[in-house]
Amino acid sequence: MDEQEEKKVIHNILKGEKQDYGRLMDVHKSPIFNLAYRMTGNRTDAEDLTQEIFIRAYLHLNKFNPEKRFFTWLYTIALNLIRNHLKTLSRRRRDESQIVLINAQQNDAGNRQIHPEPFEPESILLETSLLRLPSDLREVIVLRYYQGLSFEEIASITGKSQSAVKMRTYRGLEKLKKTMNL
Repeated sequence: MDEQEEKKVIHNILKGEKQDYGRLMDVHKSPIFNLAYRMTGNRTDAEDLTQEIFIRAYLHLNKFNPEKRFFTWLYTIALNLIRNHLKTLSRRRRDESQIVLINAQQNDAGNRQIHPEPFEPESILLETSLLRLPSDLREVIVLRYYQGLSFEEIASITGKSQSAVKMRTYRGLEKLKKTMNL
C-alpha cells in the first residue's frame, strides 16, 4: 500500500469505516511484531505488544497528522510502548531479585553453583548479545539493521537528531562486538 492509499484508508476509518483498519494492520503487523520481538527477545511479549500498539494507534488515530507518514507515527507509538514495557519488566525483575536475595539470606542457601551457559550457535549468540545492549542502543540497531530504516527515518521515530542516531548506532555496534568477543 503506498502513502496516498494509506492516507485514504485512514481518512475512511476516521469517517466511520472501521473495518478498513485491518488493511493497515496487515501492512504493518509483521514489521511491528519484528521490532517488538527484537527489542524484548520474547515471542509472547512481542505478540502482546503488537496487539497493544495497534489498539493504541486505533484509539489515537484522530491525532495522526496526515501531512506526516503513518509508518513513522506508528513506529513512534511502538517504540514508546516497548520502552515502557522494558522499564516495567526491569523494575519487576529488580523487585523479584530483591525477594530472591532476601529469601536466600533467610534460608542461608550458601553454596549455590552457577552453571555456564551451553555452547550457542552464532545466530543465538547475536540475539542474546543484542538483548544485552542498553535499550536505547538496541532500538537503533534493530531499526537500522533488522527493519532496514534510514538514519533519517530513525531520527524521526526516536525524536533524536540524525547525528545522535548515527552515534548510537556506532556505539551499539561497538558494544555488540565486545559482547560477542569479536
